[in-house]
Amino acid sequence: MNGSYTAVHLVAEYWPFAQAGGLAEAVRGMARFQSAAGLPTVAILPLYRVVRERFPKMEAYGEPFQIPIGSRKEEARLFRADTDPGAPGGEAPEVYFIQSDAHFDRPGIYGESSGDYPDNHRRFALFSRAALHVLPRIAPNGALLHAHDWHAAWAIVYLRTVLAGDPYCDAVPTVMSVHNAGYQGHFPFEVLADVGLPTDLFHFSRMEWYGRVNVLKGGLNLADMATTVSAGHAHELRTRAGGFGLDETFIALQDRFAGIPNGIDEGLWNPAHDTEIAARYDRDHLAGKAECKRWLQDACGFAVRPEIPLVAMVARMVQQKGMDLILAADFLHAAGGQFVFLGSGDARYEEALAKLGMQFPERIAVRFDFTHARERQLLSGADVLLMPSLYEPCGLTQMRAQRYGTLPVARRVGGLADTIEDQVTGFLFDAFEPAALERGLRRAFGLFTDRNAWEWHMREAMSRDFSWERSVAKYMEVYGRARARRSRAA
Repeated sequence: MNGSYTAVHLVAEYWPFAQAGGLAEAVRGMARFQSAAGLPTVAILPLYRVVRERFPKMEAYGEPFQIPIGSRKEEARLFRADTDPGAPGGEAPEVYFIQSDAHFDRPGIYGESSGDYPDNHRRFALFSRAALHVLPRIAPNGALLHAHDWHAAWAIVYLRTVLAGDPYCDAVPTVMSVHNAGYQGHFPFEVLADVGLPTDLFHFSRMEWYGRVNVLKGGLNLADMATTVSAGHAHELRTRAGGFGLDETFIALQDRFAGIPNGIDEGLWNPAHDTEIAARYDRDHLAGKAECKRWLQDACGFAVRPEIPLVAMVARMVQQKGMDLILAADFLHAAGGQFVFLGSGDARYEEALAKLGMQFPERIAVRFDFTHARERQLLSGADVLLMPSLYEPCGLTQMRAQRYGTLPVARRVGGLADTIEDQVTGFLFDAFEPAALERGLRRAFGLFTDRNAWEWHMREAMSRDFSWERSVAKYMEVYGRARARRSRAA
């Protein structure tokens, strides 16, 4: 195999163009730092309506082309972004888009308030097949295809079935990354014919899963290598309790499966240079942190009192993030801390938090209009971060919080267990129960009364290395193993 190749990330969302969750930032960070390390890197995602609205000057890259999907042919076209906004020169991977207005010119990425789009199987199958069509143009010297979550897993399945025998495609190594195994792409058997795949894939060793087609399972079984986003989560996925019904598939991967933590851009998430916060500070000069807390207390309408612990939560308001624990616990109804919530999600959680904010406006504030600027302001001003997740494959907020000297109270799962040192850089608890969360919060509040001790823990948290450079080196090892496996197979 040619020693030169391009890493091609196939993903449903990519920051800042289109984002529904942490996937967009994780893949952008990975791609950007791979490019900075000297690896030619490309990202491909659908050309959603939101991308056109945010970046209206994007131009087509080549002529339209026809893609066979089942019994029909669909027209698609390739577009390219001029730049990756926010990335320093020389560190920006190229970003391409698959345009098909019938499939992607819609208000949402995956769906709308009424639920997911019913044709998501066809939408992302078309995206994947079209991306494979343009792959030789984007990476003429050879590509390594890195597919992220079930939406892009279709590409690996196409590559190893209907496109098998094509010399270029047969030489392409593949890596399947699982960012959130709770979403796998479950569909009825009939979708295989609908997207032009052979029905013999409906087998337990390929895509069959309890009588349904499982797209993620197909990508995992046919990939050269597979990864997830932390070592702890890699272990959890191989257990019946934590494998989301795919534990046997993850076990069967054996040494083809690795857990690699996501990183954060430590130049971007740095309170010493952050222009969005009230005052700059670093681990050796913490006065600015106190000023940020005063600013946040005032902005929330709270009493400006440094001796009261200020607790923040920045997350999607969904079950996975532990909203049931928070609403069932007693601490929001009792005095002793100030709490600010930022995010949006399920209406029942938003309504419950809004009601508490109206009941206790002097110590509970709720904002549903998330922006990265507000996230920075919360992380710089808060003393404690809440992350009581039901499961958390990696998590980014707990790493960002520690960079800002804000200590997480989090459940000991997945990437939270890997990135928070209990009683040193944060406070971990085990049981998914309100009482366990309250005990973790009491430990944090108890330590907070000793200012010298608290500042020592803040400095420890701020000194931890969560850089992407560590993770990129591990991905390069995985890429090498995938290329070796593909070379032997080809």
